[in-house]
Amino acid sequence: MRLEEEIHTSKFVSEVQKAAINLLFTSHWLHTKINSYLKPFGFTHEQFNVMRILKGKHPEKMCVKNIGMRMIEKNSNVPRILDRLEKKGWIVRQQSVEDRRETETSLTSLGIEMLAKASKNIAFHQSSMMKLDEKTALELNTILEKIREI
Repeated sequence: MRLEEEIHTSKFVSEVQKAAINLLFTSHWLHTKINSYLKPFGFTHEQFNVMRILKGKHPEKMCVKNIGMRMIEKNSNVPRILDRLEKKGWIVRQQSVEDRRETETSLTSLGIEMLAKASKNIAFHQSSMMKLDEKTALELNTILEKIREI
């Protein structure tokens, strides 16, 4: 559906303004869709992001600071997210041997299993959700990276 129909307006100062609003609207739409695909597995978008970050380093452990640096949403409260994941039994935390001020985090086997199930569900829905072929996705990625060149 066109942006004008979605937000019930056709008045934009320029195509650049419309593109910025369209990008924000689409980002929120995509976030909502992904959350709906994660909900049956007990994940929020931010928890899923943390789990994927941990999986990328598995079996190595990661400290909170390094997890935060890799987050999509930089203002996420990583310690609070880790608290919730630990309560679910998906991660374990322990004090660092090298630096007692740091807490190291790693995935549990249950966490790996839950992440695999949720990832499979996201992958299943991704092509219908995104509606992009590889060439168009590459072009979009180039445009999005250009926008962030500040």
